[in-house]
Amino acid sequence: MPPIVDPHKCNGCQGREETFCEEVCPGDLMALDTSTGKAFLRSARDCWDCMSCVKACPRNALETRMPYQLGYFKASLRPFMGRNTITWKCRDINGKETTFRFENRRPAR
Repeated sequence: MPPIVDPHKCNGCQGREETFCEEVCPGDLMALDTSTGKAFLRSARDCWDCMSCVKACPRNALETRMPYQLGYFKASLRPFMGRNTITWKCRDINGKETTFRFENRRPAR
């Protein structure tokens, strides 16, 4: 599912020429609304659901919802990037949250 921007968390990557989500989107679909200073998705139907923007957001202002066929409206999946890890928080339709943590980079040997 395309990303959802939380306007309370998004600050438009203040101080950057281009937002992180704009920078990483392979479809060039994320943009900055100059009137609100918040990120937005230009075209939900063209989104590839790659979640690059969600993972790149330093303020965790983007999240993706699980497709309704899998989890209905209230289910969500949010990544939290660490230096060498990624933590996924999955919320099911009943509000139960499960956390998965994975090492995504190994230190140089």
